[in-house]
Amino acid sequence: MTDSLTGVWDGTFVQQQVGMVTFLATLIETGSALTGNVTEPCTVPGCPISTHNASIAGHRSGSTVSFVKRYEPPGHGYATVSYEGTVNAEATEIDGRWKLPGTAVSGTFLMVRSSKPAESVATEERAKEPAR
Repeated sequence: MTDSLTGVWDGTFVQQQVGMVTFLATLIETGSALTGNVTEPCTVPGCPISTHNASIAGHRSGSTVSFVKRYEPPGHGYATVSYEGTVNAEATEIDGRWKLPGTAVSGTFLMVRSSKPAESVATEERAKEPAR
């Protein structure tokens, strides 16, 4: 196992009045910089889209990770969310807290390294696309 965070991660976050929400993240670690993307279901009642996409930008210093998740496009109660967490010794879990900037709204999150390599996930996603 590598200590790089690059890879596919299965995640959950807990949000008041919603409960646990699952998401899928792909992280790319280059030096101390973290980038990537996230897909997750829309949890706002009456949301006109079923899935939100977001980009990640942040950094890692030792076992500490911090990043901002920016929804693309913003809206439906979503804009940016700040995350701070700790990577375990095996680099298989990231555990921490998220917070909506400028508010007291926050909660916990957990990301677990997927057993599938990124190539497998990309292949599965392409397989779901309609034939041309």
